[in-house]
Amino acid sequence: MKPSILLVEDDINLGFIICDELKIQGYDVKLCMDGVEAMQEFHNRVYHLCVLDVMMPRKDGFTLAKEIRATHVDIPILFLTAKSMTEDRVEGFRVGGDDYLTKPFSSEELKLRIKALLRRINIKLEPEEEKIIGIGSYQFDTENYTLTHPNFTKTLTKKEAQILKMLMKYKNQVTPRDIILNAVWGQDDYFVGRSMDVFITKIRKYLKEDRAIQIVNVHGIGFKLEIGNG
Repeated sequence: MKPSILLVEDDINLGFIICDELKIQGYDVKLCMDGVEAMQEFHNRVYHLCVLDVMMPRKDGFTLAKEIRATHVDIPILFLTAKSMTEDRVEGFRVGGDDYLTKPFSSEELKLRIKALLRRINIKLEPEEEKIIGIGSYQFDTENYTLTHPNFTKTLTKKEAQILKMLMKYKNQVTPRDIILNAVWGQDDYFVGRSMDVFITKIRKYLKEDRAIQIVNVHGIGFKLEIGNG
Protein backbone atom coordinates (compact mmCIF):
# COMPACT_ATOMS: atom_id res chain seq x y z
CA MET A 1 0.00 0.00 0.00
CA LYS A 2 1.27 3.47 -0.90
CA PRO A 3 1.67 5.98 1.94
CA SER A 4 -1.29 8.37 1.65
CA ILE A 5 -0.91 12.13 2.00
CA LEU A 6 -3.57 14.79 2.47
CA LEU A 7 -2.26 17.93 0.76
CA VAL A 8 -4.10 21.20 1.47
CA GLU A 9 -2.98 24.17 -0.63
CA ASP A 10 -5.18 27.02 -1.91
CA ASP A 11 -2.73 28.09 -4.62
CA ILE A 12 -4.01 25.92 -7.47
CA ASN A 13 -0.82 25.93 -9.52
CA LEU A 14 1.45 25.19 -6.56
CA GLY A 15 -0.97 22.55 -5.31
CA PHE A 16 -0.91 20.67 -8.62
CA ILE A 17 2.89 20.92 -8.83
CA ILE A 18 3.38 19.50 -5.31
CA CYS A 19 0.73 16.85 -5.92
CA ASP A 20 2.39 15.66 -9.14
CA GLU A 21 5.85 15.63 -7.49
CA LEU A 22 4.63 13.51 -4.60
CA LYS A 23 2.81 11.08 -6.89
CA ILE A 24 6.00 10.64 -8.91
CA GLN A 25 7.75 9.76 -5.64
CA GLY A 26 5.22 6.98 -5.06
CA TYR A 27 2.74 8.60 -2.69
CA ASP A 28 -1.04 8.43 -2.90
CA VAL A 29 -2.03 12.13 -2.71
CA LYS A 30 -5.37 13.88 -2.25
CA LEU A 31 -5.31 17.63 -2.96
CA CYS A 32 -7.82 19.95 -1.27
CA MET A 33 -8.08 23.69 -1.86
CA ASP A 34 -9.26 24.84 1.58
CA GLY A 35 -9.51 23.72 5.20
CA VAL A 36 -13.24 22.97 5.16
CA GLU A 37 -12.96 20.61 2.19
CA ALA A 38 -9.87 19.04 3.76
CA MET A 39 -11.57 18.33 7.10
CA GLN A 40 -14.39 16.52 5.33
CA GLU A 41 -11.93 14.55 3.22
CA PHE A 42 -9.77 13.66 6.23
CA HIS A 43 -12.60 11.63 7.74
CA ASN A 44 -13.41 9.81 4.51
CA ARG A 45 -10.33 7.59 4.46
CA VAL A 46 -7.03 6.77 6.17
CA TYR A 47 -4.13 9.20 5.75
CA HIS A 48 -0.56 8.74 6.95
CA LEU A 49 0.58 12.36 6.75
CA CYS A 50 -0.92 15.84 6.29
CA VAL A 51 0.75 18.70 4.42
CA LEU A 52 -1.14 21.89 5.30
CA ASP A 53 -0.83 25.39 3.92
CA VAL A 54 -1.26 27.92 6.75
CA MET A 55 -3.01 30.84 5.05
CA MET A 56 -6.22 29.51 3.48
CA PRO A 57 -9.79 30.73 2.99
CA ARG A 58 -12.72 29.37 5.04
CA LYS A 59 -10.45 27.54 7.51
CA ASP A 60 -6.74 28.19 8.05
CA GLY A 61 -4.09 25.53 8.49
CA PHE A 62 -3.64 26.06 12.23
CA THR A 63 -7.36 25.59 12.90
CA LEU A 64 -7.43 22.53 10.66
CA ALA A 65 -4.44 21.04 12.50
CA LYS A 66 -6.15 21.49 15.87
CA GLU A 67 -9.25 19.67 14.60
CA ILE A 68 -7.16 16.83 13.19
CA ARG A 69 -5.26 16.54 16.47
CA ALA A 70 -8.56 16.23 18.38
CA THR A 71 -8.93 12.66 17.09
CA HIS A 72 -5.55 11.71 15.60
CA VAL A 73 -2.66 12.49 17.92
CA ASP A 74 0.03 10.59 16.01
CA ILE A 75 -0.43 11.55 12.35
CA PRO A 76 2.48 13.74 11.19
CA ILE A 77 1.58 17.31 10.15
CA LEU A 78 3.86 19.43 7.96
CA PHE A 79 3.00 23.12 7.59
CA LEU A 80 3.68 25.10 4.41
CA THR A 81 3.77 28.88 4.79
CA ALA A 82 4.94 32.05 3.10
CA LYS A 83 5.81 33.45 6.53
CA SER A 84 9.09 32.86 8.31
CA MET A 85 8.32 34.74 11.53
CA THR A 86 9.21 32.99 14.77
CA GLU A 87 5.70 33.55 16.18
CA ASP A 88 4.15 31.62 13.29
CA ARG A 89 6.55 28.72 13.75
CA VAL A 90 5.80 28.63 17.47
CA GLU A 91 2.05 28.68 16.79
CA GLY A 92 2.43 25.88 14.28
CA PHE A 93 4.15 23.63 16.80
CA ARG A 94 1.74 24.67 19.54
CA VAL A 95 -1.31 23.46 17.61
CA GLY A 96 0.30 20.10 16.87
CA GLY A 97 2.54 20.55 13.83
CA ASP A 98 5.62 18.34 13.49
CA ASP A 99 7.57 20.34 10.93
CA TYR A 100 7.51 23.64 9.08
CA LEU A 101 8.55 24.51 5.53
CA THR A 102 8.75 28.12 4.33
CA LYS A 103 7.87 29.01 0.73
CA PRO A 104 9.56 28.97 -1.68
CA PHE A 105 11.08 25.54 -1.11
CA SER A 106 12.66 22.91 -3.33
CA SER A 107 10.93 19.64 -4.16
CA GLU A 108 13.99 17.85 -2.79
CA GLU A 109 13.61 19.53 0.62
CA LEU A 110 9.90 18.69 0.73
CA LYS A 111 10.66 15.08 -0.20
CA LEU A 112 13.28 14.73 2.54
CA ARG A 113 11.06 16.26 5.23
CA ILE A 114 8.16 13.98 4.32
CA LYS A 115 10.40 10.91 4.39
CA ALA A 116 11.75 11.95 7.80
CA LEU A 117 8.25 12.39 9.24
CA LEU A 118 7.06 9.03 7.94
CA ARG A 119 10.21 7.37 9.24
CA ARG A 120 9.58 8.92 12.66
CA ILE A 121 6.27 7.06 13.01
CA ASN A 122 7.75 3.93 11.40
CA ILE A 123 4.86 4.26 8.93
CA LYS A 124 2.76 1.44 10.29
CA LEU A 125 0.34 1.37 7.40
CA GLU A 126 -3.25 0.60 8.28
CA PRO A 127 -5.26 -1.75 6.08
CA GLU A 128 -7.66 -0.20 3.63
CA GLU A 129 -11.04 0.55 5.12
CA GLU A 130 -13.65 -2.12 4.50
CA LYS A 131 -16.28 -1.20 1.93
CA ILE A 132 -18.93 -3.40 3.58
CA ILE A 133 -19.25 -2.94 7.34
CA GLY A 134 -21.26 -5.20 9.62
CA ILE A 135 -23.46 -3.33 12.11
CA GLY A 136 -25.22 -5.95 14.20
CA SER A 137 -27.67 -7.69 11.85
CA TYR A 138 -27.13 -5.00 9.18
CA GLN A 139 -24.63 -4.67 6.34
CA PHE A 140 -23.54 -1.12 5.55
CA ASP A 141 -22.18 -0.51 2.05
CA THR A 142 -20.12 2.65 2.52
CA GLU A 143 -19.58 3.18 -1.21
CA ASN A 144 -23.17 2.74 -2.42
CA TYR A 145 -24.78 4.20 0.75
CA THR A 146 -27.00 1.16 1.32
CA LEU A 147 -28.01 -0.30 4.67
CA THR A 148 -29.17 -3.89 4.29
CA HIS A 149 -31.15 -5.89 6.85
CA PRO A 150 -32.63 -9.37 6.25
CA ASN A 151 -36.03 -7.67 5.98
CA PHE A 152 -35.18 -4.67 3.79
CA THR A 153 -32.56 -2.50 2.08
CA LYS A 154 -32.45 1.25 2.68
CA THR A 155 -30.56 3.66 0.46
CA LEU A 156 -29.12 6.43 2.62
CA THR A 157 -28.48 10.02 1.66
CA LYS A 158 -24.82 11.04 1.46
CA LYS A 159 -24.96 12.85 4.81
CA GLU A 160 -26.72 9.93 6.51
CA ALA A 161 -24.00 7.61 5.22
CA GLN A 162 -21.22 9.97 6.33
CA ILE A 163 -22.68 10.27 9.84
CA LEU A 164 -23.16 6.51 10.19
CA LYS A 165 -19.60 5.93 8.97
CA MET A 166 -18.31 8.37 11.62
CA LEU A 167 -20.31 6.67 14.36
CA MET A 168 -18.98 3.28 13.28
CA LYS A 169 -15.43 4.61 13.24
CA TYR A 170 -15.80 5.34 16.96
CA LYS A 171 -18.30 2.60 17.82
CA ASN A 172 -18.89 1.94 21.51
CA GLN A 173 -17.22 5.24 22.37
CA VAL A 174 -18.43 8.81 22.28
CA THR A 175 -18.07 10.69 19.00
CA PRO A 176 -18.01 14.44 19.80
CA ARG A 177 -20.66 16.55 18.07
CA ASP A 178 -18.11 18.99 16.67
CA ILE A 179 -16.11 16.17 15.09
CA ILE A 180 -19.19 14.94 13.18
CA LEU A 181 -20.24 18.47 12.22
CA ASN A 182 -16.82 19.45 10.89
CA ALA A 183 -16.39 16.15 9.05
CA VAL A 184 -19.82 16.15 7.38
CA TRP A 185 -20.75 19.84 7.08
CA GLY A 186 -17.36 21.50 7.38
CA GLN A 187 -18.61 23.77 10.17
CA ASP A 188 -19.90 23.66 13.71
CA ASP A 189 -22.76 25.99 14.54
CA TYR A 190 -26.26 25.92 16.04
CA PHE A 191 -28.19 25.50 12.79
CA VAL A 192 -26.18 22.63 11.33
CA GLY A 193 -26.24 21.08 14.80
CA ARG A 194 -30.04 20.99 14.71
CA SER A 195 -29.88 19.52 11.22
CA MET A 196 -27.54 16.78 12.46
CA ASP A 197 -29.99 15.87 15.24
CA VAL A 198 -32.65 15.26 12.58
CA PHE A 199 -30.29 12.97 10.66
CA ILE A 200 -29.41 11.05 13.84
CA THR A 201 -33.13 10.49 14.52
CA LYS A 202 -33.57 9.06 11.02
CA ILE A 203 -30.57 6.73 11.40
CA ARG A 204 -31.98 5.47 14.71
CA LYS A 205 -35.19 4.49 12.89
CA TYR A 206 -33.24 2.64 10.21
CA LEU A 207 -31.40 0.61 12.88
CA LYS A 208 -34.38 -0.14 15.11
CA GLU A 209 -34.79 -3.70 13.78
CA ASP A 210 -31.77 -4.76 15.84
CA ARG A 211 -32.38 -4.20 19.55
CA ALA A 212 -28.67 -4.66 20.30
CA ILE A 213 -27.94 -1.39 18.50
CA GLN A 214 -28.42 2.00 20.13
CA ILE A 215 -27.33 5.53 19.31
CA VAL A 216 -27.00 7.17 22.70
CA ASN A 217 -27.07 10.95 23.06
CA VAL A 218 -24.35 11.93 25.54
CA HIS A 219 -25.69 15.34 26.58
CA GLY A 220 -23.44 18.24 25.72
CA ILE A 221 -20.73 16.00 24.25
CA GLY A 222 -21.88 13.88 21.35
CA PHE A 223 -23.22 10.47 20.36
CA LYS A 224 -22.25 6.87 21.06
CA LEU A 225 -23.15 4.03 18.72
CA GLU A 226 -23.49 1.05 21.08
CA ILE A 227 -23.49 -2.40 19.54
CA GLY A 228 -24.22 -5.28 21.89
CA ASN A 229 -23.89 -8.98 21.38
CA GLY A 230 -27.48 -9.37 20.32
